[in-house]
Amino acid sequence: MEITLPDEVPVMTLPGVAFFPQALMPLHIFEPRYRQMLRDVLASNRLFAVAGIDPRQARDATQFEPPHRVASVGIVRACQENDNGTSNLLIQGLCRVEISTIVTDEPYRRGRIRALTSQPGAPEPDNSELRREIANLITARVRLGAIPNCPIEMTKFIKGVEDAEAFSDIAAYSFCDDGKLKQKLLETLDVHRRLQLLRENILTDIEDLKLLRKLQGPLDDENISDN
Repeated sequence: MEITLPDEVPVMTLPGVAFFPQALMPLHIFEPRYRQMLRDVLASNRLFAVAGIDPRQARDATQFEPPHRVASVGIVRACQENDNGTSNLLIQGLCRVEISTIVTDEPYRRGRIRALTSQPGAPEPDNSELRREIANLITARVRLGAIPNCPIEMTKFIKGVEDAEAFSDIAAYSFCDDGKLKQKLLETLDVHRRLQLLRENILTDIEDLKLLRKLQGPLDDENISDN
């Protein structure tokens, strides 16, 4: 499916969110501005960008929901309108973009964008080896309980993603809990470096959880305060 990316798209800004290419994100649309945005995109190309709010710029009271410079454009894959006028939708990430200019905030935000292209950063065999290592680390992390409510099917799925770039984005979106790091991964265009950062994060989580289990001893999570 070929999609021509326009120079200008609606922009949804959400706190603590980093949306990645390939990722599937459910959204509940209830604000009047986003209801109007959804009606407009469904009537056209079904595209809009999802950007996290930059917490540093947000400290400035004159800034209204300042977006991070790097975001992702997604396409609405499914949408269900509710009786009360709200909607539930599923958006799939298509590509990284840089938001160069905010064109307007009325009736909803629109931004001028340019597509960002990732680079391998290393030979394909090196990225493949790193990808396989991370997939195994994700499985170990899930088994240790570091990712609550993560279905085992998701770990099986991620192992089957052979493209290093797609793997890095899906893994970052699905298995990284650190919002600041997720935004950094989104902004990292070097795929090899992106994989390295992801591996470092997962290794740290695993070591922290092993230490917690050691300190916890035989007690379960509910009774850890008795240790």
